[in-house]
Order: sequence, then C-alpha cells, then structure tokens
Amino acid sequence: MTIAKSNSSGEATRVFSRRSGQAVTRQEAKVPLLAIVGRPNVGKSTLFNRLVGSRRAIVGDEPGITRDRLYGDSEWRGRAFRVVDTGGIVPDDKDFIPAEILRQARVALREAAAIVMVVDGRTELAAPDLELARLLRITGKPLYIAVNKIDSDKQVGLEGDFHRLGVNELFPISAEHGRGIDDLLDAFVATLPPAEENSNQLTTEDTEDTKETTTVDGEMVKEDQAIEELAVEESRPTTTPPTTEVKVAIIGHPNVGKSTLLNQLTGTSRAIVSPIPGTTRDAIDELVERDGQRFRFIDTAGIRRKGKTHLMAEKLSVVMARKHLEEADIALLVIDATEGVSALDATIAGYAHESGRSMIILINKWDLVTTGKKRAISQARAARIQDSKRPNDQNLYLQRLRGALKFLNYAPALFISASTGKNVEKIFPLLEEVARERRKRIGTGEMNRFLKTVDFERASVPMRQRVKILYMTQANIAPPTFILFTDRAVQLHFSYQRFLENQIRHAFGFVGTPIWIKNRARD
Repeated sequence: MTIAKSNSSGEATRVFSRRSGQAVTRQEAKVPLLAIVGRPNVGKSTLFNRLVGSRRAIVGDEPGITRDRLYGDSEWRGRAFRVVDTGGIVPDDKDFIPAEILRQARVALREAAAIVMVVDGRTELAAPDLELARLLRITGKPLYIAVNKIDSDKQVGLEGDFHRLGVNELFPISAEHGRGIDDLLDAFVATLPPAEENSNQLTTEDTEDTKETTTVDGEMVKEDQAIEELAVEESRPTTTPPTTEVKVAIIGHPNVGKSTLLNQLTGTSRAIVSPIPGTTRDAIDELVERDGQRFRFIDTAGIRRKGKTHLMAEKLSVVMARKHLEEADIALLVIDATEGVSALDATIAGYAHESGRSMIILINKWDLVTTGKKRAISQARAARIQDSKRPNDQNLYLQRLRGALKFLNYAPALFISASTGKNVEKIFPLLEEVARERRKRIGTGEMNRFLKTVDFERASVPMRQRVKILYMTQANIAPPTFILFTDRAVQLHFSYQRFLENQIRHAFGFVGTPIWIKNRARD
C-alpha cells in the first residue's frame, strides 16, 4: 500500500510504502506553498479564508481556535499556489497543546516557499512577536509581515512600530475586509520562478479540499423514462466505475480516537493527538492512495450535545463537522469500546444515515478490553451484569451494538486499536467494497424480474396500507435510490419499506450504504 501526502507543499508528491519504508518521488507540477504564522488571535484564519475564498477555517474572538495545519488552494494573477494556516505560536509555552501546535507549524515552515507572519496592528509589539520573527528570519525563506486589522486610512500609521521586527517586507492589511491583500500577494508572486519553469497548475490530487464529489445520474428518472427502460434488457452495466477520489469522514464524539486513527491510516503525524477531549476543531484531511484508488480521509471535530458546548469555537466545530460529513461519501463511525454505545453515538450515526452517507462502524480501543486494562461498558444494568461474565466476547459486544444501532444493520463493523494499529489495514478493503456498493446500479429489467420473486404477503403491513407495485426502477446512486410505481399515491408503511429494503439487500447486496425508496402513483 502507498500513502500519497496531499502535496501540501506543492513539491513532487512523496509516495510512502509501508512494506519497504522508503519514499518514492513522483514528478508532478510544483505548486508553491505560502505559510501563515503568528501568535494566537491575530487573524491568521481570517486571512487564510480570504486567500482560499471559503470559510475553511473556524474564526472567532477566542484565542487558540486553530490547532492543526489547514491547507487550501488559491490563485493570484494567474499563478496557482497553496496556503497553510497554522495554530497560534507562543515560542516559550511548554504546555502540551501549544507545544504540539508549534510542532505542526514547523512542518508547515519546512514545506513553505514563503512565510507570512501576521501581527495585530491594534496591539503593542510584544516580546513573543520579536522572538517569533527572529526564528522565522533564521529559515532564510522570503518573509512578509502582515500588520492586520488596519481597516481604514486613519490606522495606517499604526504599522510603524512593527519595523522593529527587522523585516523589510511589511504590509498593512485588513484580512476581514480584504484591504492591502493585493500588495501582499504581488510581493509573494514576484518571488516565484517564471511561469515556464513552474506550471502552477493543480494536479488532480491537489483539487480544492472543499470541492464536492460529482453526482452521477443526479436527476430522478421520470415515468416515461422508466417505462422505456423496461423494454431494455440488461442494457446497463451492473456497477458504475468508482470515482477517482472517495471522501471518508471520521466521525464520533470527543476523545474516541479519531485523530489517532487518521494518523494510523496516513502513516503520518498529521493530526494533534491528546487525551484532552475536543483537541481537534477544524476538519483536517489527508490523501491516501492504495492500488490506484484514492481516499481523502477527513478528521472531524468530536460532535457533542448542544448543552455540552460552551465556547463559540466548540459550537462552530460541531457545525463544521456535520458540514464535512454531508460532503463525504463514506463515514467511519468510531466508537470507544470501553464506553459502549451511547445515545450520543446513536445521534451521530443518525446524522450520517439520514444524509445518505455510507457507513462503517469501528469499535476502537478493543485492546484495552482484551488486556483487561478496561472493561467494555453497556448502558443497561442487566446488560452490564451479563457482560461481566464474558467481558472480552466480541460477538456479545456486537450483539449489544446492533441492538443500540438497529437502523445501521447494513453497516459492517470492525474491532480495531488505533493506538497500536491492530486491524487498521482491514479498513481499506472495507472502504473499497463499500465505495463500489454505493455506486452500484441495477438495470430496470433485472429489478423487475426480482420483484416477481418477492412474496409481499410476508410483509407485516395492514391490508388498507398495502400498495400494488406495478414496476420499479433505480433512479440514482450514492446512495442507491429506487422509485416504486404503484396503484395508489400513499406514503409507504414503515414495515413495508423495511421489508422491501431487506429483500433488495438479500438479492443485490448494497453493503454499507443506506437505500432510499420512494413511491410514485401511476396515473
């Protein structure tokens, strides 16, 4: 298996082989990287969002919101480049989170072609600013000082004191209003190699992180189209080729091991990992290539109950986590084996299920259960008593899980340990299978031959709510969507729909993906 880092630096992509441990360089178009650094709460994320043209980074008045590196694509005067946002740097702070932020920032600085140090023009120059500027000058890379929050001509004189930082390239800007950004970018672009030496065109792997996957056959099939399809026998292939990139969102409540799992899947230290719940705030992503299939893993912030989020950054991180979930193809639901399946886990799973995401359930920290360091916990008292007799029984645990998440009976489950890497490799074959199943298409002729074999008398539905199915067609994929043409315009009874869904799964599979069924009356 190879792991392709998402070309964050714009240099030739490095492809890592876990078997050999060696790095192989592929020659691709070089895209320069502009790193944004500075102390907390000076406006780095606001500048990042301004440059990439979207609200990728969470912005707020609370200091220290950004922690992990966040990448995006930008362009100025026809020159494409990458931008990386880093967490607020306090050089002498030895606490765990600030130290990890500094480590992440150092990675960004090594990759960068140039550096923008953002300072707050409305505050006095402080010793940490002087120390950070000194460290950045040592790198020898082009360095620009962006004196932020200069919103009007009356405030232009405020940048004078910042010449003490010893950097000639100083620009008064307003990241919030876009003031002065053009002069800063002109200076950056002027340092880049000529266009003929640098194509500056983003490769397929470097497409914008927020770009949505194209939906195939997005429109619903109309009645006349469905009737025509009945006359065509096996005219359509059974499956549709997978897209070039599958987006995989890692979801769950705080502190279940999502960031640790991302690091294991990518073979990097991309995400900050700590025992402190809520460490991840911005959604961060990394690209992994395996046997020609590319997976973009997105580590989302832990989703909490509304009553448990107090800081604005926490509230925004939950909103962004749900947004990135809805843009993904597949969701990896991470559950802490030592805590059991909670009501919050069921709520998070419901978000993914209702939005039509395919699902794989990962029971993490199972090594703590098998080694006896911690015991698996069930919610009900009777279940806890029974579990105490067989604390390490995967089948019993899976039975409890299926009972708590009945609506996810289609989702495969896997016991893993993200910290040790046990069974993490098994996630990739599951992802490949679920990605294929998500985009599977069944021909209308085959679908209607299947209908003739279904004994609908077995469906436990009151007679007055039963409908006669005239024919059936698959109208869409990702998720698979079927339209029933029936004799009555009524909403399908839940039991009737569930019965038909189970019959479809038994005949055609659709492992790991929800199935949507819609009823349409035939005139």
